[in-house]
Amino acid sequence: MALIHYVECNTVHAANFVVDVPAGAHWLLVVTKTPALFWVHGALKLYPAHSVVLYQPQQKVYYQACAGPFVNDWIRFESDEPYITESPLPPGIPFALSDPDFCQKLLELIVSEHHFSRDCKASSIDYLLRALFNKLWESYFQDNITPQYYKLLKLRTVIQNNPGEYWTVATMADYLAISPGYLQSIYKKTFGISCMEDVINSRIRMAKEYLIHNAQSIAEVAARCGYQNVEHFCRQFKQITGHTPGNFQKQAKLGASL
Repeated sequence: MALIHYVECNTVHAANFVVDVPAGAHWLLVVTKTPALFWVHGALKLYPAHSVVLYQPQQKVYYQACAGPFVNDWIRFESDEPYITESPLPPGIPFALSDPDFCQKLLELIVSEHHFSRDCKASSIDYLLRALFNKLWESYFQDNITPQYYKLLKLRTVIQNNPGEYWTVATMADYLAISPGYLQSIYKKTFGISCMEDVINSRIRMAKEYLIHNAQSIAEVAARCGYQNVEHFCRQFKQITGHTPGNFQKQAKLGASL
């Protein structure tokens, strides 16, 4: 289990903000929302927004605002859990966070759990911290994180949360204010799948759910998943699943009844 001493989200500091602790007493995790200067290998170095750094107990901590107010999340805590004490994360060295929005949600939940004395407070915080450190490990071993990556990730999240919208390469390109050709190139390079393939896969995933667990007709499912043409929906569904929507629905219901 972990003992949290203090945790804050979206804390805004003045432009002259400085943290200078020669030897910190506890673990400290800092996530930046704006650029900041960190003391690394004997010198101050500038790191962009969405950087994260983990300080070990007794380690020197020094960072400061630069070029305006500094905004960050941070947790000061104690723990003897191996997923923290034996973490591969480099102590005191910032690295880019791969999914800032996901981590923000986890940190907000940790803040909520920390401030209230609920029955399952300790175990809830432990599970949330484990999920957060899983994401930190993923981030540390990912090497293509750029400002452009964050914009693409937001677009991909919107697509997967709203697959039934009228998505075209042009509308997705407009979302990022870039050309359709450039979007197709960088999207495939970043995620290993084309933007339209992502849309189609998201639609078929949603269609499976509705075919199995709802009483809607195939035409209604097709419309809900963003298809204006039922035949087109059936063709794409079979290409991806190997079954027509009707056969898929029948087999799913047969399996549920056995």
